[in-house]
Amino acid sequence: MTDYSDDERRILSYLRESAARGEQYFRAKNIADAIGLSSKQVGARLPHLAEKSEEVEIEKWGRARSTTWRVTES
Repeated sequence: MTDYSDDERRILSYLRESAARGEQYFRAKNIADAIGLSSKQVGARLPHLAEKSEEVEIEKWGRARSTTWRVTES
């Protein structure tokens, strides 16, 4: 995980721990509340992490008021 920023590492760590319990669905706000970042910070990083993360699969799942992300273990 050397090519990740500190914030990206925090997000991935949270997602990895959550995905260990099975398929999970998140909104950026929920992740942000859990790890102490703003939802804007998380939301800006999730598309990039979806492309480059090999630890968890991050998939844009739905869009209502805000995007929902489906996270599973790779």
